[in-house]
Amino acid sequence: MGELIARTTTTMAAAFDVNTASPPQALMERLKDYGQEEALAHWSQLPPRERHLLLHDLKSLDLPRIDRIIRCSLTSQGLSSVAIEPVPHSNVSTVEERTHEDREKWWKTGLKAISQGKLAVLLLAGGQGTRLGSSDPKGCFNIGLPSGKSLFQIQAERIFRVQKLASQTVNEGSVACPPIHWYIMTSPFTDETTRKFFETNKYFGLEASQVTFFQQGTIPCVSKDGRFIMETPFKIAKAPDGNGGVYSALRCQKLLEDMAARGVKYIDCYGVDNALVRVADPTFLGYFMEKGVSAAAKVVRKAYPQEKVGVFVRRGKGGPVTVVEYSELDPSMTSEINQETGRLRYCWSNICLHMFTLDFLKQVADGLEKDGIYHLAEKKIPSVHGQTMGLKLEQFIFDAFPYAPSTALFEVVREEEFAPVKNANGSNFDTPDSARLLVLRLHTRWVVAAGGFLTHSVPLYATGVEVSPLCSYAGESLEALCRGRTFHAPCEITHPRLG
Repeated sequence: MGELIARTTTTMAAAFDVNTASPPQALMERLKDYGQEEALAHWSQLPPRERHLLLHDLKSLDLPRIDRIIRCSLTSQGLSSVAIEPVPHSNVSTVEERTHEDREKWWKTGLKAISQGKLAVLLLAGGQGTRLGSSDPKGCFNIGLPSGKSLFQIQAERIFRVQKLASQTVNEGSVACPPIHWYIMTSPFTDETTRKFFETNKYFGLEASQVTFFQQGTIPCVSKDGRFIMETPFKIAKAPDGNGGVYSALRCQKLLEDMAARGVKYIDCYGVDNALVRVADPTFLGYFMEKGVSAAAKVVRKAYPQEKVGVFVRRGKGGPVTVVEYSELDPSMTSEINQETGRLRYCWSNICLHMFTLDFLKQVADGLEKDGIYHLAEKKIPSVHGQTMGLKLEQFIFDAFPYAPSTALFEVVREEEFAPVKNANGSNFDTPDSARLLVLRLHTRWVVAAGGFLTHSVPLYATGVEVSPLCSYAGESLEALCRGRTFHAPCEITHPRLG
């Protein structure tokens, strides 16, 4: 597709004379059809090179598609008035209701499916660490663990560990399992740096062939009346199309077909900025398979009524389970209590840990493309007139859930699986420091449970140990390394043969 655009752009540039004072008539008429002729307003003042760039920029746009998205999104704004209800208890697997036998069964079922190559991992990694004080991709960020590992490395090593567990459990290590394929969505701002980071670090022990990078799309920023905002006289202001752009990207770049060709049936999808994410979690996969649903999500209980998190709800009587952002939830509803349980009625927080079937992903990609509705975010947009208030159009990963005939929610313990890294140290929450402490405290509990002991050079509440993912995925298999040993925190525990 990229070659086609490049060839067409060259043809277009050649077809129009960039040395004329007036913009090409045919191009002007085409833009008028979509109400975007103002994109050529500065043509007469541009030198030939910048006219070429403007032509290239315009030709890269699928104008009919973008026009439909803009119109559908502006028209739908504020029309979502369907009443919401709490998610039925039957849709949720809570921590307290889970038995040891359930967990063991799901773990083994998931490992078997992984050993058969049925699971792929889909990482949403298009964001930069701007709020962390970094221009690099978030996955490159080092949160300050004793090992100095980046988020990318931690997640890669967890995938490696699951592969090993699947091989040991199902084949007793005699036959190598198919590798878990890792699809990593970048953005135009993070793609090159992400690829180089993986290459420089030799894919953190994974095979290069099991990692596929692909870019999410961008979409023009528009004024409130749907007109393109010009970043410069020869460049349209664009922004990434949101983490929900993954569906369009998978569809357009034929990666759903790639998954099918590899024998993938299930996709574990998550965001990069969670230091405790259990990538390719066999237990979650086993639960998902047993439920027989097309979509599932890990959830945590809201920490307090006003916590700024999206929550899962059901839209309408018997309607689909979906996510409502905290800003869209009526303030009175955030504090409503379930009289039977004494807990919040709307308590299941979305933490961007999802599982889908491949067939469902195909349905979602086609449905979202057909509907053409994007969320509108009013932002300051860099423009020829300085910072201008305008609209960014985005889709979100949770836009998939309304398409699911049934959705299962799987409660996890916040302190075990959710350590978000969103804000710079010094902020009140979700910082590298807070995530690091969550990791160290969890791993300390693993070590103590395995018979190990700790000494500390700093106060206990501020330190702990880090367990290499290559040694243990979720606290398993640590007795041989830890029993009877004393570790001086903070430190990393790794297998002797690993360093």
